[in-house]
Amino acid sequence: MKKIIFMLAMIIANYVIYAQVKTPAPSPKSVLTQVVGLTDVTIDYSRPSSKGRSVFGNLVPFGKLWRTGANQNSMVTFSEDVVIKGATLKKGKYAIFTKPKADVWEIFFYSNTDNWGTPENWDEKNVALSTTASPITLGNNVETFTISINNLTNDSATLDLSWEKTMVSIKFEVPTQKAAMASITKTLAGPTAGDYFSSAQYFFQSEGDMNKALEYVNKAISMAKPGEDVPFWHLRLKSLIQAKLGDKTGAIATAKVSLANAEKAKNEDYVKMNNDSIKEWSKK
Repeated sequence: MKKIIFMLAMIIANYVIYAQVKTPAPSPKSVLTQVVGLTDVTIDYSRPSSKGRSVFGNLVPFGKLWRTGANQNSMVTFSEDVVIKGATLKKGKYAIFTKPKADVWEIFFYSNTDNWGTPENWDEKNVALSTTASPITLGNNVETFTISINNLTNDSATLDLSWEKTMVSIKFEVPTQKAAMASITKTLAGPTAGDYFSSAQYFFQSEGDMNKALEYVNKAISMAKPGEDVPFWHLRLKSLIQAKLGDKTGAIATAKVSLANAEKAKNEDYVKMNNDSIKEWSKK
């Protein structure tokens, strides 16, 4: 009997040791990944809520270094070098620290990301880049601290920190044109029709050299297999480039072929787009 009781006690003890109680975190963890141009940007941070408390100047004192979130360091990772106010921040992972003030914030990208909260010993050598930004007063209240990536273009975006009725926005530029041109140059050493199409599309969408765009899309079209229809999306892009170059007659002729091929493929979206463009370009 004693042996049975002992075994039961051991089983219960082991269960207590290994059992884990799960409850909601006061500051839930969040991970955000955003592509800006050709650069991957990842934000990894914990999100405290104000819960009726006054935040800036109180919960987060003015003039003191803030972890910019909760728990472990808030971190941002860039897959490529980025530029902030003319200064280059090398690709990699950084902790985000800030020093909020009523009229201006200091923002630090810190190379040591292993801290819980702010570093015990601040080392200027670990500051990869620092910048400043003026706080913006929001019309609505943000209950939970939020880091977001907004105002996306091919070449830039903003890293926005929002809480209570305050937002700080840090613009960063990404090397999209340099990366795209390098990719285009490398790929065109032995390109496929898809490569030529992508290159033409980039020049068109970025308001680049339209003659180059036309040259590349023509090469893509010329690579269609004998007996097969030219892809209607290739022809659609060519018509848009022709229109951009001022050749409305050529654009209409190309759009009509794209329309016919789209109708064959039963792609209603391209049928509508081509019909709309033909109507627009036919106006005198």
